[in-house]
Amino acid sequence: MRILLTGSTGQVGWELQRTLMTLGEVIPVGREVSSLGLRIDLSQPDTIRHVIRQVMPHLIINAAAYTAVDKAETEPELAMAVNGTAPGVIAEEAKLVGAGVIHYSTDYVFNGNQATPYTEQDEPNPQNVYGKTKLAGEKAIQAVGVPYFILRTSWVYGLRGKNFLLTMLRLAREREEIRVVDDQVGAPTWSRMIAESTAQILSQGTKDLINFLSSNSGIYHLTASGQTSWYGFAKVIFEYDSKRSEHKLEKLVAIPSHEYPTPAKRPAYSSLDTQKISSTFGLAFPSWQRNLELAVG
Repeated sequence: MRILLTGSTGQVGWELQRTLMTLGEVIPVGREVSSLGLRIDLSQPDTIRHVIRQVMPHLIINAAAYTAVDKAETEPELAMAVNGTAPGVIAEEAKLVGAGVIHYSTDYVFNGNQATPYTEQDEPNPQNVYGKTKLAGEKAIQAVGVPYFILRTSWVYGLRGKNFLLTMLRLAREREEIRVVDDQVGAPTWSRMIAESTAQILSQGTKDLINFLSSNSGIYHLTASGQTSWYGFAKVIFEYDSKRSEHKLEKLVAIPSHEYPTPAKRPAYSSLDTQKISSTFGLAFPSWQRNLELAVG
């Protein structure tokens, strides 16, 4: 099986390169020219079409995205090109070559007004440009009629790239006091867990991939179990950090969102219900605390 992987240098894409190796030939592509001479820029549809027609993959996994949530407010066209338009182009080309699609989306497609975890049946209503463009990407894939899995996740972190975990670890070594928002709730999810779960799902359909994808096509929520606030996440990061002896941090302060204004509005509550993916594919997700312990311990 030939697997074309976009966003191969990102948090999830990097982990996917390792976890997918047992399933087939992984062909990673990104904005830089690869060792195979391939390059994809999701803001340029022609590069997408060219690479897919050249590789002729059996499966396309789109782990690339415009993820700068605040910057998207001032770059809505670029964010829409990458997050909204490109997934539709990928789906069209996948259909053309007979491939399936796996695409990652976000908890930010919801408005955050609920008090219970969002299911796949709940109506999306994004409150910022990033969420709106990611929802557009979901709809673009669904409109094509290609076999697909859309995997919504949340609060993704890892040991590379830019994310909340790495920011907190850096600040703990630089500052004596850190102030963190305590009224936004979600599920911190390790990029490695996302990649390993994706591989576990795909391993169930290796004998007839397209039929497997067609039979189970849809949107699934994939996050660690449990929930916390950004403040709660930060608190446990510092507790679990194996290098906490290097911390300058003396005081962690919980603050409301209005004391930390951002260009993009965040949902106050964006926990995702994972019962559908668990029951469909027999997966059990560890707690966010357990994943964090493994990541930083």
